Amino acid sequence: MKIAGLDIGTTGCKLTVFDPDGKNLGHSYRDYPVKRGKSEHEVDAQAIMGSVMEVIRDMAEKYPDIAGIGVTSFGETFVMTDENGTPLHRAMLYTDPRGKEECSGLLEKMDGKSIASITGLKPHEMYSFCKIMWIKKNRPEIYGKAKHIFLMQDYVVFALTGRAQIDYSLATRTMAFDITSLKWSREMFDLAGIDMDLMSEPVPTGTSAGPVRLEISSATGLAPDTQIVSVSHDQIAAAVGAGVFDSDKAVDGAGTVECLTPIYDQIPELEVMYDGNYAVVPYVIPGKYVCYAFSYTGGALIQWCVDTLAKKEKELAKEQGISVNSLLEGDADEPTGLLVLPHFAGAATPYMDTGSKGVIVGLTTDTTVSEIYRACMEGVVYEMMLNMECLEDSGLHFEMLHATGGGAHSKVWMQMKADMLNVPITALNTVDAGTVGSAMLTGIAVGCFRNLEDAAAHMVEKKEVYRPRQQMHEKYEEIYKRYRKLYKAVRPLM
Repeated sequence: MKIAGLDIGTTGCKLTVFDPDGKNLGHSYRDYPVKRGKSEHEVDAQAIMGSVMEVIRDMAEKYPDIAGIGVTSFGETFVMTDENGTPLHRAMLYTDPRGKEECSGLLEKMDGKSIASITGLKPHEMYSFCKIMWIKKNRPEIYGKAKHIFLMQDYVVFALTGRAQIDYSLATRTMAFDITSLKWSREMFDLAGIDMDLMSEPVPTGTSAGPVRLEISSATGLAPDTQIVSVSHDQIAAAVGAGVFDSDKAVDGAGTVECLTPIYDQIPELEVMYDGNYAVVPYVIPGKYVCYAFSYTGGALIQWCVDTLAKKEKELAKEQGISVNSLLEGDADEPTGLLVLPHFAGAATPYMDTGSKGVIVGLTTDTTVSEIYRACMEGVVYEMMLNMECLEDSGLHFEMLHATGGGAHSKVWMQMKADMLNVPITALNTVDAGTVGSAMLTGIAVGCFRNLEDAAAHMVEKKEVYRPRQQMHEKYEEIYKRYRKLYKAVRPLM
């Protein structure tokens, strides 16, 4: 028996297969085009489904005994379909500028804090609901034909099984889901004039939608009894894949985007969450919630530094037979003293300011590329220190971080984070925690694992623990006092 995790991303999808002991047996990936114009950011949902079918065929040919496939996806993006699940338009991405007026219209009917108290989200046009309202107003012929409104997870689950269901965490990304009652909010739908019956049935994270349809079995090679599981929004799957289930731990997602995901034993203080633009999301464990504190540029900033500034260092690293990252990290063990505002793709939490820009302060003619590289690493972590400070009054009290993603393989960055954040960090071997989390929940759904703890014992592999050094923490704290002033100092100039 095998279990698999299907991760549907913005530009591609990947299906990874595991054996019952948690061993990664391989994966198949397909990408699909995204159209980004001045006024439209869209993806073809049918192209996504075509790629999903291809990766399933690839892996079912190698492993015909796949017992279940868990489906995770990126959030917000939705598509309206007919009764058979055939899309009526190109799916609107969360970055699509349409929906801004509709968001303002909602706020004229209900204040933002009241909406956040229901949905766990500070109102913003990025969420599905505002764009659904835009379709109804500007494309009434499409809305009039619609029999379903799907996000990408439930769109794929419906195509594979014929069942329209969406897990709680992804439903939250619409800005129309009640995070307390765990149901669609009648008040929000009435406010917007949207038919709630078009939405999929909300179900707990990790709920099986049943076996694949016979035609899917025939087209892909999957066994007719292969279960399809509605897993979650991709960030929730990553938290599960990191083995973090209690509030004494949090996830450090050290990927392209830097994301800190703490766990709460109950709904956190919503006033604090609202002020810091933090989403409150139901977790896989009933009664628990998470939030996302993130920077758009984590590993992306490090890669920018390598690609833009380290051309000579790339050649030197090649001559020495080491990675350019290792060369740039060096053996320095002191703060650089430089300040890097990591807003090279805009500011995420707590500002949510897309107009903010990246800044490097403190350069001299003696500054080296290696120092700028390490300062970029520091800047990402200073931004997380800022987020932790903003979340202090929300009930945050984790004592350990579990680090996933490519950044978890850097010993220098992991020790730097432990020193700066003043918490121990356990680096995991898992780079793709979302896929692992998806497979863990799928394994529970098909009876491969007893529960989350059993699944984690099989699939979450700890590599090394990095402990904070008090002397180093104090040095970083002094520099952080300056960093806290950086955004307000430079933002009026940009």
